[in-house]
Amino acid sequence: MPDKISATISPEGSLEVLSQAEVNRLRDTSAAGLHDLLRCCALAVLNCGNPTDDGRAVMETYHDFDIEVLQEDRGIRLRLSNAPAEAFVDGKMIRGIRELLSAVLRDVVYVYNEIQTQQRFDLSTGEGTTNAVFHILRKAGALKPGRDPSLVVCWGGHSISREEYEYTKDVGYHLGLRDMDICTGCGPGAMKGPMKGANVAHAKQRRTQGRYLGISEPGIIAAESPNPIVNELVIMPDIEKRLEAFVRVGHGILVFPGGVGTAEEILYLLGILLHPDNRDIPFPVVFTGPANSADYFARIDEFLAYTLGEEARSRYQILIDDPVGVARAMRRGIDEVTEFRRQQQDAFYYNWRLTIDRDFQAPFEPSHDAMAALALNRELPVHELAANLRRAFSGIVAGNVKDKGVRAIEAKGPFRLSAEPELMRRLDELLTSFVGQGRMKLSGDYVPCYTLG
Repeated sequence: MPDKISATISPEGSLEVLSQAEVNRLRDTSAAGLHDLLRCCALAVLNCGNPTDDGRAVMETYHDFDIEVLQEDRGIRLRLSNAPAEAFVDGKMIRGIRELLSAVLRDVVYVYNEIQTQQRFDLSTGEGTTNAVFHILRKAGALKPGRDPSLVVCWGGHSISREEYEYTKDVGYHLGLRDMDICTGCGPGAMKGPMKGANVAHAKQRRTQGRYLGISEPGIIAAESPNPIVNELVIMPDIEKRLEAFVRVGHGILVFPGGVGTAEEILYLLGILLHPDNRDIPFPVVFTGPANSADYFARIDEFLAYTLGEEARSRYQILIDDPVGVARAMRRGIDEVTEFRRQQQDAFYYNWRLTIDRDFQAPFEPSHDAMAALALNRELPVHELAANLRRAFSGIVAGNVKDKGVRAIEAKGPFRLSAEPELMRRLDELLTSFVGQGRMKLSGDYVPCYTLG
């Protein structure tokens, strides 16, 4: 059994003051209340540094963990029971973990009070959804109006080889030397490496305000705890708003090797960039990895060209085994973004101009019926096919690591996907290659949560 500790702490960094009504809602232990959500996300933060993608195993290990919000005259306190001892040093919680725990509290409360239970935002419309994403990020302090564009979003797998991980650090290092900041999904693997490399580079450049922004959502953070480098954490209410947050705040995107989650992100991004309204908006996108990743990106490239057409290839470049070249390409791309937004008098901190079709915003619940009903054929308009492929990969991610998806697979068997024969063959080859390369799970044998046919 792991060591556990109980303690009472004060939040630090955000939302130190709550109303009595907010405290009461957080203390509600009913199934429909916020308490379970707060408990799940809080445990993920306290368990950071533990390399696992099995959220259920973590919850079972710390089944007796609990968090209680206490209201006092001078603010609030958090009472933790049976928390992971690794979050403490000599009985005192590590400061970075305390800040991330406060971010969890802030986002859970704000999203519930201002987004989900109010009529302030119409989440059935594109404009309302984009405004909601903006306000969540602003509440979190993630929008920095006084800074020039510098935020590079890095996507890639949590389950990658040591060589690939070291490569992500090298790239992050050369980005950091060129005064660029890092935003990732905040977990391990390709989400941690760029931050670690940039952290060293920022220290060399005496850049004291380096940003290591992690953007997650409740279903993911429970399985992929924030890595220790993250100094800003935002938890969006669902995967679609998380993806929109990436493309709204990021000034360029790097894609490292990954699995279905990375494929989902690529399809989301390209589906947006291929929209006619976005054709003239500069947005640098680079796929990169070490020499042994060349075949991985060749397969991705072939799949994208077949499903989305040759135009998709014009929206990204592939650079293999060249950390310096990647950093230089991203620096040039972000300089173009800066000049474009300056000419258009656009905000540097939030990409309002980017058009995101409603198919990419509407939350997708990956049930067995919803997965089986996905239309996957090339007769669809490109943006619709990209959206449905993104949903298919999102469902596989849910079946792999999200507790609700894992339970659905256990109860009803694997999800079933159907597509036209040639697309099915190519999809099968791509997914099989992910399994063969060990990109689905951090440890243990992988049992597919899907069938094709």
